[in-house]
Amino acid sequence: MSYIQYTVLVLVSLQYIVHSQAQLYVGFYSGTCSAAELIVKEEVAKAYSQDRGLAAGLIRLHFHDCFVRGCDASVLIDSTPSNKAEKDSPANNPSLRGFNIIDNAKARLEALCPHVVSCADIIAFAARDSFEITGGQGYEVPGGRRDGKISRIANTKALPPATANLTQLTQMFSSHGLTQEEMVTLSGAHTIGRAHCTSFASRLFNFSQSFNQDPNFNALYASKLKQECPNGNSNANSVVPMNPNSPTISDTGYYVDVLNKRGLFTSDQSLLTSRNTANQVHRNAMDPVLWKSKFAKAMVKMGGIRVLTGHHGEIRLNCRVVNN
Repeated sequence: MSYIQYTVLVLVSLQYIVHSQAQLYVGFYSGTCSAAELIVKEEVAKAYSQDRGLAAGLIRLHFHDCFVRGCDASVLIDSTPSNKAEKDSPANNPSLRGFNIIDNAKARLEALCPHVVSCADIIAFAARDSFEITGGQGYEVPGGRRDGKISRIANTKALPPATANLTQLTQMFSSHGLTQEEMVTLSGAHTIGRAHCTSFASRLFNFSQSFNQDPNFNALYASKLKQECPNGNSNANSVVPMNPNSPTISDTGYYVDVLNKRGLFTSDQSLLTSRNTANQVHRNAMDPVLWKSKFAKAMVKMGGIRVLTGHHGEIRLNCRVVNN
């Protein structure tokens, strides 16, 4: 892609986001289903009380939804014999969690307010509630998204891989209208949750012809990880905490880890490869209040990516299946 083509793509994406966000507004369901956000919050709290790791899963679910075809709940659609859906992509399966929480909230909302609350809005509300329940800052989420009807595994190539470098990350976020600073801010979501061993094993073993292990990996931490994720381990269910010191708390431990070469993914550690992003990492590490505020704003902006509003899309009766 040429520089001119890339610039045009970014400008078009920005115009689409601004137009779409203008049609979303806080309190969207106040007159049609006033308990909508409360019901979602209750389901998140119930799930969190049983498994604290699900909060990270719901934030990740929102991200993976918005970066593929926009925030339209396409990530929730099940595959069929004739179509492999997004959720079955290696980028999503088995790493994505929280589908049942969305299902539970949707079932309650359909019983109370039939055919009113979209699955896409439920995801956005659940992500906000997950950040807040783990110690993050609460924020208001504009509603009004409608659900998409298409989910294709091929579209998940738009998701930033764990092996992405800074240039790739910056371009992928920019194509959705998000700045480099917002990319660094949203990367802080890795302060909670878990990572599959397979997503960073290449940094621990046979890294290159010159190094068996990535030299940008803290040696002591890498040694510990090798015990938890031994060489040749192909078990897709082997996981470790993203931030070992506080894996269920939305704090700035992630940025402290990156500064100490303890970021798990290549994409995490790449944030130190430019002076500008390294300075942002340092500021976020030193000022938790600032980071939480920036994260909340960036989540709202991300939640407006290519949304369907008005008469576009539909309100799915079952989040896993397109309406007949």
